[in-house]
Amino acid sequence: MGKTYPLLDDRLRDFIRQQPLFFVGTAPSTGGHVNISPKGYADTFTVLDDTTVAYLDLDGSGVETVSHLRDNGRITIMFCSFDRRASILRLYGTGRVVTYREPEFPDLLARFGTRPGVRSIVVVECERIADSCGWSVPRMSLVEERSTLDRWAVREDVRERRGIRAAGDRVSIDELPGFVGGEYDPTGRPS
Repeated sequence: MGKTYPLLDDRLRDFIRQQPLFFVGTAPSTGGHVNISPKGYADTFTVLDDTTVAYLDLDGSGVETVSHLRDNGRITIMFCSFDRRASILRLYGTGRVVTYREPEFPDLLARFGTRPGVRSIVVVECERIADSCGWSVPRMSLVEERSTLDRWAVREDVRERRGIRAAGDRVSIDELPGFVGGEYDPTGRPS
């Protein structure tokens, strides 16, 4: 049976650290498309305090999460155990996007591993922390993390496209504003 928790205690933090991926769910205020994104790389998620977490927003296919957070802030992060322990942990909360121009960005960035293609950092204030059984989730083993996104992010042609995208406005598939021109560093590093 699932439980709710007032904070991320040591046991929950340990569970989070052990998971090789997590899922992020957001949606626009009205209509539009619900977005669910898998996120990998063990060093891209961190617990900031008892009720606040953050993860790196890496350059990729779209800006759905950023657009939805700027629209209404609603976000759910789900960790799902694929090993012997059948468990799911959901963090429901309000998220915000921190770009490289904001004073807190360098300190937040220092909490993560070094990754190319960082666009922003998503910070989430958890309003509900809840687990559930996960009994129907299959057992699987991690073979290895993929390095594909990191390798892609440092290619010269990708860096050129990133510069073009960073200079213009980016919108979601539902035409919600995501990033405005010049809001993120096209090199993926803080300046």
